[in-house]
Amino acid sequence: MTHIIADISISLDGYVTGPDPGLHNGLGNGGEGLHTWAFSDDPEDRRIVRETTERSGAVVLGRNLFDIVDGPKGWNDETGYGAREAGKPSLVVVTSAPPASVRTSDLDWTFAPTGVRDAVAVARERAEAASARSGKDLDVYVMGGGLTISSALDAGLIDVLTLHIAPVVLGGGTPLFTGGVPHTLTQRSVLRTPTATHIAYDVPR
Repeated sequence: MTHIIADISISLDGYVTGPDPGLHNGLGNGGEGLHTWAFSDDPEDRRIVRETTERSGAVVLGRNLFDIVDGPKGWNDETGYGAREAGKPSLVVVTSAPPASVRTSDLDWTFAPTGVRDAVAVARERAEAASARSGKDLDVYVMGGGLTISSALDAGLIDVLTLHIAPVVLGGGTPLFTGGVPHTLTQRSVLRTPTATHIAYDVPR
C-alpha cells in the first residue's frame, strides 16, 4: 500500500530554512545545519537516508524548491534526492507556471499546475506504478518546502509526518507551520542520533 509521507528537516525553533533563502542560498543563512544529518556517516542517519530513498516511488515538491534543486548549485550526479544516495524517483512539482526547460533533464519531472491535491494524486499514481514494476510497496514523499508540506497536511493528504529536528536555532527563515488547520498527531517513533532527533507521527484522517 502506498502511503503519503511528509518528510523534512527542521530547526529547534521551527524553521525549514534560515533567513534570506533564495536561488543561490537555498537553505538561507545558517540553514546548512538543518541537513548535517543527511550527509552524516553515523550508521543510523545513513540507514534513514538509504531506506527513505529506496521507499520513494514518487516525490512532491513546491516550485521554489524545484528552482533550487534544478538550479546551478542544485542536484548533480553525486548529490541529489536522498543526499549522497542521489535517487531518481518520479518528481512532481506543484506550480502554476511550469518552466520552459529543466537543467536536470535526466530526472522524471512532472509539473502539476492545479494545486497540491492534484500533485499528490499524480505522485500516488507514479508510486503505485513503480510499486507494480518493482514488486514492493513504495510511498509518496512530500519533501517540501514548508508551504507545500503544510498545505498538504491541512488538506488531509498526509498519512505520516516525519521531522528531522536539527540541534540548531536559526532565529528566522521559513517556518513549517504558520497557523491553519489544527492537528492532533500520534507519535510513531523517535530516534536520536548525534546530528538530529528523528520523529515520525501518524496523521489521523
